[in-house]
Amino acid sequence: MTEKFPRGRTAIVSTATYGMGEAPGLQSIDLLAHASIAALAKVGLTPADVDGVFTGMPFDLISGLSVPEYFGIHPRITDNNRTGGSAFQTLAIAAALALDAGLCDVALIAYGSNLRTGAGAISPPPPDPFEWAYKARYPISAYALAAARHMHEFGTTREQLAEVAVAARGWANRNPKAVKRGPLTIDDVLGARMVCDPLSVRDCCLVTDGGAAVVMTRADRARDLSARPAYLLAGAAATTHNRIAAMPDLTVTGAADTGPRVWAQSGYGPADMDALQLYDAFTINPILFLEDLGFCPKGEGGRFVSGGRIAPGGELPVNTNGGGLSCVHPGMYGLFALAEAADQLMGTAGAHQIDRAVDLSLAHGNGMLLSSQATVVLGSASTL
Repeated sequence: MTEKFPRGRTAIVSTATYGMGEAPGLQSIDLLAHASIAALAKVGLTPADVDGVFTGMPFDLISGLSVPEYFGIHPRITDNNRTGGSAFQTLAIAAALALDAGLCDVALIAYGSNLRTGAGAISPPPPDPFEWAYKARYPISAYALAAARHMHEFGTTREQLAEVAVAARGWANRNPKAVKRGPLTIDDVLGARMVCDPLSVRDCCLVTDGGAAVVMTRADRARDLSARPAYLLAGAAATTHNRIAAMPDLTVTGAADTGPRVWAQSGYGPADMDALQLYDAFTINPILFLEDLGFCPKGEGGRFVSGGRIAPGGELPVNTNGGGLSCVHPGMYGLFALAEAADQLMGTAGAHQIDRAVDLSLAHGNGMLLSSQATVVLGSASTL
């Protein structure tokens, strides 16, 4: 079956983040609201203009109702996705389809979480009988399994995993909003406290508060709202399992499915991308996604990221805000990746805007225990 994504017919026109780090006294929905109002205000809109709400709050199973009620609006369509951190790339796909079909005119994709100062850790479902006897610590044990298997099969080293963390910190040091800044070396990562072999604490994402929002419209209106809209050229999602014991291959994620689909939809390939935002809950993640999305062969991800290739000054900018490892990670990071991809393309990233033209940008989300993957390709007007 040939997918018919509405290529270039919708666009992101604005983004905003709020409360990254610690936001004591604010609830998750407050953080979402602050980010949403800021994103809308940038393009002269208010919550009253929103008729499509796309969200997924961490501890609110009916946030498709809670968010509109909070704003006092009555949207024509809502979507409340529960696939974890990949939810927001999937919601961008749903918003593009809804806008293109005329089901709404202004789509708001929004998230907020007071994970650090408020509600506590997000836990996946209880493990099945094949897992509980081993007293796994989730989610890290699942990612440690993937990392260990990748090391066993392909010779990936802890030093190569550390390259991912060091690159992320390098980008964070350019971003005044990043939660974790300062020097970080490969030796620092290797010498950090081991949490779940082979992953040290520096191989693990932050635990923060934070809210993010993205505003989308149809392409004809986008040009009136933004000087340089980020057009959605492609979007694909895939799920492979829920619990880690059911993952078909610990070294292959659903990105191996979404990658070929977004390249076919967009008409572009890995070599065309100017910047990547890859969900980096743990250092193994970008390595797996670079392989599965086609940026390097399977098993070559560790060598691919070595030598500062994805760091500032390297040939492929990856996680240019500092990612989940050094910028922000309030339970689910996917919307922050999407916002950063759009900001780099729109030229609105501020102090951490990369020093080269960005016409094609990719945002990839990861949900739960490598369970759900979703990929979005954004382009400038010249790519349509």
